[in-house]
Amino acid sequence: MAFQEVIELVGKIIDAGGAAAMLVGALAATIMAIRDAVRRRPGIYTRFRQFLGRAILLGLKLLVAADIIRTVAITPTLMDVAVLGGIVLIRTFLSWSLELEMSGHWPWQKKPSESVAPAEPAAST
Repeated sequence: MAFQEVIELVGKIIDAGGAAAMLVGALAATIMAIRDAVRRRPGIYTRFRQFLGRAILLGLKLLVAADIIRTVAITPTLMDVAVLGGIVLIRTFLSWSLELEMSGHWPWQKKPSESVAPAEPAAST
């Protein structure tokens, strides 16, 4: 088996992993939401959305990795690199948008729990 064929196979396997991560995540999120609905637990939609978002993020990261492996490992042309750059930009924007939707802040911003609380004024005596 030639090097290029191996790289193509690895890329296809990682692509399949990305698609599987999204599919399995969507199914798991749906099953958990149905279970929570039957049990009448509050916050079903929020948990469903967050679990589904994490599955989509994982899938997108795997798809980007597969594209990078296939494009960089095989002698890339300028057109291949430009197409890869466009794909990575689009998927990165989708990842950031999903992160904002799930957590309420951009990936590069501090999480609310990481922010420093303002100092309390000293008690006067």
